Amino acid sequence: MRIHGRHYRTIWTQDNHVTVIDQTRLPHAFTTCDLSTLDEACHAIQSMIVRGAPLIGITAAYGVWLAMQVASDDQALEEALTRLGKTRPTAVNLHWALEQMAKVLRPAPSSERVARAKMEADRLADEDVACCHAIGIEGLSVIRALHQQKLKAGQNQCVNILTHCNAGWLATVDWGTALAPIYLAHDEGITVHVYVDETRPRNQGASLSAYELHAHGVPHTILVDNAGGHLMQHKQIDMCIVGADRVTSCGDAANKIGTYLKALAAKDNDVPFYFAVPSSTIDWTLSDGLRDIPIEERHPDEVTHMAGATENGTIARIQISSPGSAALNPAFDVTPARLITAIITERGIVSANRAALASLFPELAS
Repeated sequence: MRIHGRHYRTIWTQDNHVTVIDQTRLPHAFTTCDLSTLDEACHAIQSMIVRGAPLIGITAAYGVWLAMQVASDDQALEEALTRLGKTRPTAVNLHWALEQMAKVLRPAPSSERVARAKMEADRLADEDVACCHAIGIEGLSVIRALHQQKLKAGQNQCVNILTHCNAGWLATVDWGTALAPIYLAHDEGITVHVYVDETRPRNQGASLSAYELHAHGVPHTILVDNAGGHLMQHKQIDMCIVGADRVTSCGDAANKIGTYLKALAAKDNDVPFYFAVPSSTIDWTLSDGLRDIPIEERHPDEVTHMAGATENGTIARIQISSPGSAALNPAFDVTPARLITAIITERGIVSANRAALASLFPELAS
């Protein structure tokens, strides 16, 4: 995607280090961060310098490469895989990417592990870009159909879309998942308007999705988290589309906290609710999302404090809560398959159930 007229991926390599966009500084400052060690890769994931399930996985893959540059024996490899695997509990892409790296590196001689780690991490990054673009093409068909329906009905031709959190370019290597179909629709000339949930407590919608959409020229409006149901009741939302950090084999989906409430409102108002995910987000070992998906609980400070730009342009962090009050901060919730209209993947769009998902990915389901 383009920022200030220049194409960027969210992660790339230079010499023997990795460079990422520091998402904790957006939208007020576009800065990059160099990762040179395993420690720095782990910190980038844990502190959400990088975030979004696909990007977390790719960063972890490059983290293994960084570790191999220091020591490439079996002990060093297993330590890197273990430490990176503990950085974020919910995003299954993290473990998927580490498994891909392990398959390539465990059988390899120590002397070849640096080169092979770089090659495999590069392959996974390129695969993510292609996968997200394919998701965009599949999801475009949904937006295009809604647009045609509105034209035939003589309605306002604009397709109004609600999204939650950030599942765009910044959450992946490029293109994004939930936002990829929107970018393609906009580029095709379809009139779209995106309602962007602010997504408390870290405000990834207001800060990241809005930043992306503005940079690409897509019309959008930031929405307080609790206003989506109101707009649905008044027929101002045509569809909802979100990403996910983990989808079970039976179609339950974990995404940023608040997604479940939007899905409930969408169901009550007959608004189609889509999840857009790559196959690496599907966890075929789990069948019950509420029971089995681990939900990360983050630090209460994310709830009690906020960061933003002051009038003079400096970035400040302030407390917004009553001093001394406790805060609870679950990072994700689970949307049951029964509330999901369909899941958009790189191979097609299917109902949220095991048989349908398995029909697209038989080699994974088995």
